[in-house]
Order: sequence, then C-alpha cells, then structure tokens
Amino acid sequence: MAKKVMCVDDSSTIRMLVEKTLVPAGFEVVGAENGQIALDNVSPDIVIFLVDVNMPVMGGFEFVEKLKNRPEYKSKAVIFLTTESSAEKKEKGKTLGINGWIVKPFEPDSFLKVINMLAG
Repeated sequence: MAKKVMCVDDSSTIRMLVEKTLVPAGFEVVGAENGQIALDNVSPDIVIFLVDVNMPVMGGFEFVEKLKNRPEYKSKAVIFLTTESSAEKKEKGKTLGINGWIVKPFEPDSFLKVINMLAG
C-alpha cells in the first residue's frame, strides 16, 4: 500500500507539482486548499503533511497547532512548504513541532529525498 502524503496549499499548481513528484515514487497524495479542509479530511494513515504557511480560512501555523493537539497526529511528520523563509517564522514552526521547512519553488529530486527520509 502506498504511503499517503497530504499537501495543504491554496495553490492548485503546487498541489499538482507535489503530486507529479511523489506519485511516480510510489506515494499517494491527498490535497486540501486550506487548513480547515485538511482538518475536516485528515485520516490516521497519512504519514507526512506538507503545509503552506499562508492560506485563506486557516493558515499553516493554526492548522499544525490544531493537528498536533490530536493525540493520533502528535508524532506525524509535518513539513512547511512555503515561500516564507524568515528566521522568526521558522522558529515559530519549530516550536509547533514541525520536521522541516522547504522554500518554494522546490527542486524535485531534493524534495523527494526529504520525503523518502521522513516516510521511512
């Protein structure tokens, strides 16, 4: 069974690029255009969450905070996939327990290496 990754990003282009990178490598990708939709559709079989910081309705920081408050998701891997790169925002992400920070646009080979490493 393919390992499931959820890509939470308001950009359909980014969700499509993530899918085009991960599906051929054997992953299943589930998309959501904001944090609220992601929370409403999250499932325990997701192994990695790729999350944008800036989204309408519910942004990345709020999403991760709410996700990590659910016991079954405390240990799930979360990577921010965003255009943001300030030290302040990275520190905030670290305090929320994220596992990594990738700045868009991403280089597919490097991106896939990180995902494979976190997926085990």
